[in-house]
Amino acid sequence: MASSYSNYINSPCAACKFLRRRCTSDCVFAPYFPPDEPTKFANVHRIFGASNVSKILHEVAPHQREDTVNSLAYEAEARLNDPVYGCVGAISVLQRQVLKLQRELEETNADLMRYASSLGSETTSNYGGQRG
Repeated sequence: MASSYSNYINSPCAACKFLRRRCTSDCVFAPYFPPDEPTKFANVHRIFGASNVSKILHEVAPHQREDTVNSLAYEAEARLNDPVYGCVGAISVLQRQVLKLQRELEETNADLMRYASSLGSETTSNYGGQRG
């Protein structure tokens, strides 16, 4: 994503556009908030604030910034959808769903084992206890 900014060199990044400021060549937001994704920055700004995001990006190693921005964007969207729990709420829902599906799988496997053993006993009784 950071390399795609070269396509937008003449237009300000979504952050600078949102903040109504001039986008300079050394803008820390430009590589991660392209002009065609204004909602991404708006959500991140609404939850974390531009100043805090700028500080975070300066503290993170350059090779980790894209992942950092994606994490911030995910958390911001989750917070907007669920202000109390954010992405932790989504994780909890998914964990409960995994547990339910694991129980279902165990029950289905048990049913299959019962079915397979009943087929085995029917085969034995059909041949008078002798296999051939």
